[in-house]
Amino acid sequence: MNNPISDRSLFVKAFYGLLLRDLRVISRELAPFLLRVGMQPLLFLFVFTYIMPRMAGGSPMASTAGPGFGTVLLPGLMAVAIMFCGIAAVALPLSTEFGSTREIDDRVMCPVPVAAVALEKVVFSALQSIVAAGLVIPMAIWIPASPVYPDLHRWPLMAIVLVLSSLLAGALGLAIGSSVSPRHIGLVFSILVVPITFLGCVYYPWAYLDKIRWLQIAVLLNPIVYICEGLRSAVTPQVHSMPVWIVLPALVVFLAILGRLGLRAFLRRVIS
Repeated sequence: MNNPISDRSLFVKAFYGLLLRDLRVISRELAPFLLRVGMQPLLFLFVFTYIMPRMAGGSPMASTAGPGFGTVLLPGLMAVAIMFCGIAAVALPLSTEFGSTREIDDRVMCPVPVAAVALEKVVFSALQSIVAAGLVIPMAIWIPASPVYPDLHRWPLMAIVLVLSSLLAGALGLAIGSSVSPRHIGLVFSILVVPITFLGCVYYPWAYLDKIRWLQIAVLLNPIVYICEGLRSAVTPQVHSMPVWIVLPALVVFLAILGRLGLRAFLRRVIS
C-alpha cells in the first residue's frame, strides 16, 4: 500500500530537482540571460526618456517625455519584461524539446506526474520574469533625463501583481509552446506577442483610451492590460489606473484559463 506522505515527499524532491536543474543551467549562462531580459527595457528607456528629452527643439513625444511619460512608462516596461521573458522562457525551449529529437521525453521520465513537468516550466519562467521586472526599476532611476522614482510603499500589492503576472506569462508561453509547431514559433511572436504588447496599455494608462471607447473595451481581452494597470497601482499610484479589485481577479481568471489551455496542450503533445 502506498504511503501518501512518502509519495508527497518524492513529488516535492523531484519537482525541486527539476527546478534546480534549470537554475543550474541558467546560472552558467547568466550574462546572456541578463542581456536577454534587460536589453529591450534598456533601449526603450534610453530612447524615450534619455535621448528624446534632450533633442533640440524637442519632438511630440519629447514634449511629454519628462517625468510624466517616464512614470507612465515604468510599469509598462516592467509588464513587457514580464511578458516577453515569461513567454520566451517556456515557448522557445518547448519548441526545441517537442522537435525531432523529442528531448521532452527525458523530462517526463522524472518520477512526478507529467503535469508537474509543465508546472515546473511555468514556475521557472515566473522566477525569470520577476528578475526581468526587477531590473527595470534601477534602469528607470539611472537612465532617464528626469529620473523616475517608483513608490515602493505598496510593496505587498506589487509582490502579488508580480507573482500573478509572471505565472500568467509563463502559462501563456506554455500554451504557445505546446500548441504551435516549432517552425511557426517565430510567426506567433510577430502576429500575437507584439500586437498584445502595443495594445496592452504599456505606453499609456487604460483610462486615457476613453476617447476611443470601442478600443478601450476591446483591449480588456488583452491580459497585459491588467499587468500594466496592476503595476501602475503598485509602483506609480500617482498615475490614474484601473481599480485593484478589477485587476487582481482578472489576472487570476486569465491565469486559470491560459494555465488550463497550456496544460491540456502540453499533455496532448507529450502523450501522443
